[in-house]
Amino acid sequence: MIGKMASDTNTRHQAERFGRWAESFVAWYLRLKGFRILQARYRNRAGEIDLIGLRRNLLIFVEVKARARIADAAYAITPLQRQRIARAAESYLATQPHLATRDVRFDAVLVARWRLPVHIPGAWDML
Repeated sequence: MIGKMASDTNTRHQAERFGRWAESFVAWYLRLKGFRILQARYRNRAGEIDLIGLRRNLLIFVEVKARARIADAAYAITPLQRQRIARAAESYLATQPHLATRDVRFDAVLVARWRLPVHIPGAWDML
């Protein structure tokens, strides 16, 4: 039993490291697409936003999902999670009045090992 617990902890630790790596990778990916990353791992009482980016008049709130397969990453974004991200975004905008006039979009970027990331602009409209 102790071996299983250690294995679960190790697996969880590896998954967390992969997720953090994916967020950094996606930040660079979005920079290459012309976005300026305003915030990474933004947290407040309402929830957490992995990345917040700005390109011209477009402000994006990005959920990064890293899984073994792209399809698994897509299914990992739940309706409850989307609600929390939307509430966190509202809270963020309340503290950043200079961004209030920007167009806002919720994106997802799905990451799997040895694959290019899949950027889904306006993901909330599709999920």
